[in-house]
Amino acid sequence: MNTKIEGRVYVVTGGSKGFGFAIANCLVQLGARVALLSRSATLLEQAVDMLGRENARALVADVSSREDLCAAFAEAKEHYGRLDGLINNAGVARPNKVENLVEEEVITQVTTNYLGTVFACQAAIPLLRGGDNPRIINISSASAHHYDEFSHLSIYASTKAAVERFSRDLAVELQPDGIGVTCIRPGGADTDFAADWDPEALMAGFEAWREQGTYMATGMEPAQVGDAVAYALAQPPGVAVDLLEIRPNQRAAKP
Repeated sequence: MNTKIEGRVYVVTGGSKGFGFAIANCLVQLGARVALLSRSATLLEQAVDMLGRENARALVADVSSREDLCAAFAEAKEHYGRLDGLINNAGVARPNKVENLVEEEVITQVTTNYLGTVFACQAAIPLLRGGDNPRIINISSASAHHYDEFSHLSIYASTKAAVERFSRDLAVELQPDGIGVTCIRPGGADTDFAADWDPEALMAGFEAWREQGTYMATGMEPAQVGDAVAYALAQPPGVAVDLLEIRPNQRAAKP
């Protein structure tokens, strides 16, 4: 049990599946309690059942709505009596060639991935201020800096690069409040992140990705991203992990 995390309360956006659920599960295993945010009530309830209702609370919210987020964060703090940190994990991707980008999908990625991060921070900061070693973790993506993750993800990668730049300014602004800010940049792992992608756009991106080279990197599990988050959260007051990149490191032939 990590005593630096035990008993603390964290909000995890996009916490019902993928990296978000893996992060929440890791924190619960270390003795924390979590509030999971997602737009899907069904997925949230399933996630809470798996984590244990004494450890997790489901909060339906759209991260693109500042009003939704403020209400959800207030409910989380009222329910648990404290709030120690925010993990900004919610994100969506819609692959497409730049000339074929669909306006609605561009807007969805920008509002969810970037504005959702900004709005969640705005909702969390007043509730974190004055706490014992409060933390904000913003989840970026290796796609923001590496071109071999996947193809045709220009908007997704751009929004994650924006999250990283935003995180640097946020870290400086929150130093007087003692709120540590970390940006974590995970690479690919086995999740259902691409489950709702358009099949035709997915295959076009897949073929373009294959043309970049024969080999890919594999071997990372979502739980290892949870471990990286826990490491950043457990730093002592006055110390913050600025940027942490975690990527798979086993060479395999592309399928």
